[in-house]
Amino acid sequence: MGKRLIVQRRGHASPLYRNRGWLHVAPARYPPPTPVKLRGRIVEIRHDPGRWVPIAHVVLEDKSDFWIPAGEGMYVGQILEVGPGAKPVNGNILPVGEIPEGTQIFNVEIRPGDGGKLARASGTYAIVLGRSGNKTIIQLPSGKAKEIPNAARATIGIAAGAGRPEKPLLKAGAAYYKWKAKPHLWPRVRGVAMNAVNHPHGGGNHQSPGFPTTVSRNAPPGRKVGHIAARSTGRRKR
Repeated sequence: MGKRLIVQRRGHASPLYRNRGWLHVAPARYPPPTPVKLRGRIVEIRHDPGRWVPIAHVVLEDKSDFWIPAGEGMYVGQILEVGPGAKPVNGNILPVGEIPEGTQIFNVEIRPGDGGKLARASGTYAIVLGRSGNKTIIQLPSGKAKEIPNAARATIGIAAGAGRPEKPLLKAGAAYYKWKAKPHLWPRVRGVAMNAVNHPHGGGNHQSPGFPTTVSRNAPPGRKVGHIAARSTGRRKR
């Protein structure tokens, strides 16, 4: 009888593996869609642990408020326009169907009203390529083109925090605190580096599983490690 795998212990949700959600300032998402244009003011910009993008607190003229990922050039006291008819200038939020082609946008909705899903990481942006009927074609940070409804909203500009990956971590302790703010397991030990009691791939005179690592989707929890329900294995045929 071996020990439980790390993936099994993570499923138990002990404090070691639990998401520290209380660290976050607030959910960063757009307010519910409105048929009219509203003006808002950025009252504060704060660091949100684990998000790696500062978030801006916006208070609208109807006294409602929301938090969004801040863009480059945003500042406290800036007046924003939110909704249909807003000008396509840095920081404003408007439907992608009203944004000129070639404009850089971030925090893009996939469906109108979902609060923003695409191009939210630090320093990222999407580009409006064109339109086809009631759809707008945008180029994602990955280079892939995607169609979204014209009513989906986006923020003009580039997400703040560009250049974050350029700073080296220098030591393991920096990586520890980096991932501690997120529900991410670190460090991640390879199964072949473990003893046989800890992992199905462990043990032996050298670091090798010694058998195919592809397992069934229906494998029991103590065996479900490796390439789970792999579509293909081996070298790809040219």
